[in-house]
Amino acid sequence: MLKLWKKKEKIGGISSKYLSLELIFMFLKFNKINDKLVVTLVGELDHHSAEEVRVKIDDRIERDNIKKVIMDFKEVTFMDSSGIGVVIGRLKKVQNRDGKVCITNVNKRVDKVFTLSGLYKIITVYNNVDEALESI
Repeated sequence: MLKLWKKKEKIGGISSKYLSLELIFMFLKFNKINDKLVVTLVGELDHHSAEEVRVKIDDRIERDNIKKVIMDFKEVTFMDSSGIGVVIGRLKKVQNRDGKVCITNVNKRVDKVFTLSGLYKIITVYNNVDEALESI
């Protein structure tokens, strides 16, 4: 995903308009450990990336017959309400398979979204992936 915006700036007393281009993306790392799937999310989880994230995680759950998913948010730089939908959707999907989903490494930016949404009331949170692997 590419984000393009106009920016107005004064440089040395001279007003300047220019275009700025920024690459925005979400990358997923999958690691299957025994019967558990660890999904490390990297980048921005927002309305631009949510659908692709859903599809990729669901594909791995189906392909590997996964019943335990650990979603690692350590490297998420931004998340909006679409990210909540991703988490809740995977939770429902795995629960329908009599499985469990948990989240780990929630940073301050993501924590705020999770807190405001009430997600902590329905999903288990661990401090790190190792703790989750031992407990789930």
